[in-house]
Amino acid sequence: MDSALRQIIDRVRDSAERQAPLCIRGGGTKDFHGAAVLQGERLDTTALSGIVNHEPSELVATVRAGTPLAELEAALAAHGQCLPFEPPHFAPGSTVGGMVAAGLSGPARASVGAVRDYVLGLELINGRAELLRFGGQVMKNVAGYDVSRLMVGAWGTLGVLTEVSLKVLPVPPAEATLRFECNPADALRRLQAWGGQPLPLNASRWEGGAGGTGTLWVRLRGAVAAVEAACRSMGGECLDAAAAATGWQACRDQALPWFAARAERPDHALWRLSVPAAAPVLALPAGVAPPLIEWHGALRWVQAPLDAGAALRETAHAVGGSASLFIASEAMDTRAMGRFEPISQKALAQIHSRLQQAFDPAGIFNPGRMGPGR
Repeated sequence: MDSALRQIIDRVRDSAERQAPLCIRGGGTKDFHGAAVLQGERLDTTALSGIVNHEPSELVATVRAGTPLAELEAALAAHGQCLPFEPPHFAPGSTVGGMVAAGLSGPARASVGAVRDYVLGLELINGRAELLRFGGQVMKNVAGYDVSRLMVGAWGTLGVLTEVSLKVLPVPPAEATLRFECNPADALRRLQAWGGQPLPLNASRWEGGAGGTGTLWVRLRGAVAAVEAACRSMGGECLDAAAAATGWQACRDQALPWFAARAERPDHALWRLSVPAAAPVLALPAGVAPPLIEWHGALRWVQAPLDAGAALRETAHAVGGSASLFIASEAMDTRAMGRFEPISQKALAQIHSRLQQAFDPAGIFNPGRMGPGR
């Protein structure tokens, strides 16, 4: 056991004994999420850095949690491989541990799966300062509960991630991006129709323009013959590869002009609506601009005031979805609103409580990160 890992274990043990909260932090690139009020003494994980093992022929990489995400992606790219779910960076310094803890996926998520689908195993320190390992380096390695995937999206509230094993994939041999001018209803109709055909759909986004019109971008990835055939059958304008790649990266990291426009409306927060892909155009509150649509219709980004939250959640519920507060300005008081929707099922709430008690009995990990009470 190296000194960096030993120091973190000792730090967790000391905090548990003192019942002193810890704020687990890698690159800090997701501190904005939900305008969370980060509490506790900072526990820096960036010393846990480095690629432990990468087996290109086995499509597996084992990485320490504090490793910069860009470093891992560069190492994979050198072997023609990638993280197909396109984890967002948001800013320089994003780490592999933060990627897993946040569980956020990029534009290709609807086609290739989420972060949790690529986590094979991990190592963590629980609230008793025990170093535990779950899963392994192959897909069929779990009997019983898949604890590794349980940590994806837990935002560090169940333990300190120290090492992660990930499934990686080869970079597809061909890629193309098509552009269509259309309104949101037409965009959703096209995406649903294409989804029922054997097309190499990989990612999509629709952005609104003036007069209710907008632009739909669709990215194709796969075999050369499949991508070329899809371009011929789908129509639209085929974009320059470099320009298209820049646009998708900006979409991944929320650097598109659509996201930047929120700076002109400081009273607006960014809401994330997760709905069925087949859901129609949503009836948003009056005065709210058209959303940015991703994941073939399953993800709708909306910029609206905090007081529109109840209406947005009701709208999402009406089509079988949910709404969460993704970004709020520091001036906004989000305590009453909550970042995530309350757990309405008693049995599910009990499971959450028992998991918390099992992994972090003293409640020292990232209090407040998931909202009131956590």
